[in-house]
Amino acid sequence: MKTPSKNNLVFSFFLFFFTLSICLVQAQGRWTRAAPMPEKRSEVAAAVLNGKIYVAGGFGVTQILWEYDIRANRWRKRAPLPLPLHHTGVASAGGKLYVIGGFSGHEWDPVGNVFAYDPVRDLWQERAMMPTARGGLAVGVLAGKIHAVGGLDLGGDKAGAHEVYDPTADKWTSRAPMVAGRDHLAVAVLRGRLYAIGGRREGDFGLNLNANEEYDPKTDTWRRRAPLPTTRSGIAAAVVGGRIFVFGGESTSGTFHE
Repeated sequence: MKTPSKNNLVFSFFLFFFTLSICLVQAQGRWTRAAPMPEKRSEVAAAVLNGKIYVAGGFGVTQILWEYDIRANRWRKRAPLPLPLHHTGVASAGGKLYVIGGFSGHEWDPVGNVFAYDPVRDLWQERAMMPTARGGLAVGVLAGKIHAVGGLDLGGDKAGAHEVYDPTADKWTSRAPMVAGRDHLAVAVLRGRLYAIGGRREGDFGLNLNANEEYDPKTDTWRRRAPLPTTRSGIAAAVVGGRIFVFGGESTSGTFHE
């Protein structure tokens, strides 16, 4: 499995798309610089909770959790993750932050661990394990439940996996797998549907995809939608003004700036 090189643009994409997703933007769009994260990291995961951005995991086998206050433009360190992770998934639901799956350690060991973070108590709690251990997955929240899609283990056989976590019941259920199994994809939720966009096969950005699939939770079915104009993986996605925006990514030619 290829391990791509990274640069500081990776985190910039995460920070900017989450900032944009909760702020008013002009119709033509514009970029602004914010306070840099106190440490350089790549292969992180991020989510918005109570108006703040949380960044977890990343290369360097780190357990550090950073919290970014958008209004104050300031970072602070919070309680560390119970397990060092990279290529994990992060989502917010019910006032808590959930870190799901990923790779642990320097050996790219896939895990199914789920950790819930309470920002009020600055405390982590372990929850029910995800049935299929995997990293390079993507997560999204539909009706208060967290959908974990795609990813891979060392055997590369988890690419189409789709499992749903209910934070209230602390329980996992399996749902229809994606049509095009992949990892290093992005997920976005719009108008009650979940979209799985881009990604790669077998952890290899030489096998990038432009796939775009829409999941309907009422019928538990996927259907193909308009593909990405470019094949890319290691991407970020956000919903702004009723549209899905896809940022950055990797290919054999390098890093995307668009």
